[in-house]
Amino acid sequence: MWYRLNIGKDFLPISKKDLEERNIEQLDFVYISGDAYVDHPSFGPAIIMRVLESRGYSVGIIPEPDLKDPGAFKALGMPRLGFLVSSGNIDSMVNHYTVSKKRRGEDIYSPGGEKGKRPDRAVVVYCNKIREVYKDVPIIIGGIEASLRRFAHYDYWDDKVRRSILLDSQADLLIYGMGENTIISIAEALDSGMDAKYITYINGTTYVSTELDNIPEAVVIPSFEEVVESKRKYATAFMVQEEEQDYQTGKTIIQPHGDRFVIQNPPPRPLTEIEMDDVYNLPYTRTYHPSYEKAGGIPALNEIKFSITSHRGCYGGCSFCALNFHQGRVIQSRSHQSIVEEAKLLTEDKDFKGYIHDVGGPTANFRERACDKQEKHGVCKNKQCMHPSPCKNLKVSHKDYLELLRAVRSLPGIKKVFVRSGLRYDYIVADPSNEFMKELCEHHISGQLKVAPEHVSDKVLRLMGKPKREVYDKFVKKYFNTNKKLGKEQYLVPYLISGHPGSDINDAI
Repeated sequence: MWYRLNIGKDFLPISKKDLEERNIEQLDFVYISGDAYVDHPSFGPAIIMRVLESRGYSVGIIPEPDLKDPGAFKALGMPRLGFLVSSGNIDSMVNHYTVSKKRRGEDIYSPGGEKGKRPDRAVVVYCNKIREVYKDVPIIIGGIEASLRRFAHYDYWDDKVRRSILLDSQADLLIYGMGENTIISIAEALDSGMDAKYITYINGTTYVSTELDNIPEAVVIPSFEEVVESKRKYATAFMVQEEEQDYQTGKTIIQPHGDRFVIQNPPPRPLTEIEMDDVYNLPYTRTYHPSYEKAGGIPALNEIKFSITSHRGCYGGCSFCALNFHQGRVIQSRSHQSIVEEAKLLTEDKDFKGYIHDVGGPTANFRERACDKQEKHGVCKNKQCMHPSPCKNLKVSHKDYLELLRAVRSLPGIKKVFVRSGLRYDYIVADPSNEFMKELCEHHISGQLKVAPEHVSDKVLRLMGKPKREVYDKFVKKYFNTNKKLGKEQYLVPYLISGHPGSDINDAI
C-alpha cells in the first residue's frame, strides 16, 4: 500500500523555475518521456511518478526533450537517485510508422498532434544522451518499448533480430510489466545507498551481468547469437519466456549475449485490490500540462479523458497479443467504490457532457481471475483459459461487471456509460445467462459495438488462439436477437487482421 506524503493536486516540476517555486534543490528522480506530460492515470509515466511522490520522493519530468538542445537533459539538474526513461505510452517505432513502414502524419501524444518530437528508438537515444551528460548516474528504463524488448527480439522495421534494449541503451535496470511495486523497491534500494549494479534481486526487473553467481532456479534460453541464426531457436526462446511469465511459477531467465548475460528476475506479484485503488486514487490533475494549451492540447487525452480503467491483465491468450508479456494473465481489479468515486470526479469536470466513454480494461468483461486454481498454483503453463474452447475450470460470470456498470450509470449527472474496450464475445456466448447481453445492448452501446473475431478462416483462427468462426456466428445471432427484442437498431463492427502468420491467399480472400 502507498501512503501520501506531502503531496497536493498539482503538476510535477518540468523546469528549474518549478523547482525554485517548490524550494527543491535536487530532485530524487528525473523522468525522461517520449510523450508530452499528461498527468492522467491512463498514462504510465504519470502513474510511476505519482506512486514515487506518494512515498515521499521528489520527481520531475522532462517530456519530449529536444535532442538539438545541449541543455535539454540538464533542465532539472542531476537527480539524487537516478533517471527514469521511457518512450511514453507506445513503442516509438509503432508510434512513427505504419505497417507499410511509411511515416505517420501525426503523433497524438505530442502537443497539437505534431510529429517528430521524439526520436526513433527513443529509449536507446535518450539513455545514450543521458550518459553523455552524466556518466555514472543510475538509469532505469521501463514502459512498453523497454518491457517488450528486454530479450533478443525481432524488429519489424529493421527486419532482423536485435539484441536486448538493455545493451543498446546502457541502462542499469529495466522494469518490465506494470512497475508500481518494482519502482518502489528500486527507489528504496538506491535511497539506502546501494549501487545500482548490486540491485539484482528485485522481481519485475531485468539486468545485464558478466557472471552467473548465486542465481537459483534459473532457466537458460538460446543466446542472442543462436536466435539470430535459427528461427527454431528463436521460437524456443520465446516459448520459454512466455511460460515463465507467472508470478508464482516463473523462474529467472538467462539469455547469453556474447560474453554477457541478460537476466530477467521472476515477474512481480499482481497488485491487490487495495493497491490498485491506491494507484488510481492518487491526486492526478487528470489533464495535460497547461504549457500545451496554445498548441491545442494533447489529442491522445481526448479518447480516454472520460474513460475509467477498471482492471488490468487478460487471460485471452491471443497469439498476436503482447498483453501477457506486459500486464500478465492474472486479472487485477479495482473496487467498485474506487471506480464510482472516479466517475463522480468526472462529473465535476467542466467539459463533461454526461457520457462516460468506457469502463473496462484490456478485456472489459474479464473482471475476475479466470479460476480459483490461479490463487494457489498460478496460471497454467501449457494451457490457455479460452482456447481452443473455454477451460472447464473457467469461472464464467458477468455478475460483478454488471453490478459495477449499474452503480456507475445510476450516478447523478451521468446520462450514459458506454463499453468501448474489448469484449470477449466467446466469453459472452459461454455465459448461460443472457442478462449481460441484454443490459449491454440496452444501456452501454452507442449505436454500434466493436468486437474482434480477427479472421473468418478456422485454420488461421486456430493459429491466432481465437475461437472458431461458429462461435462468432452464435454471438452475432445472439446480439441481433437481443436488440430486436429491445426494439433497438444497433450494429456490429468486426476487427479483422490481414496477413497473420499461417494465412495464405485463400484465407485472405
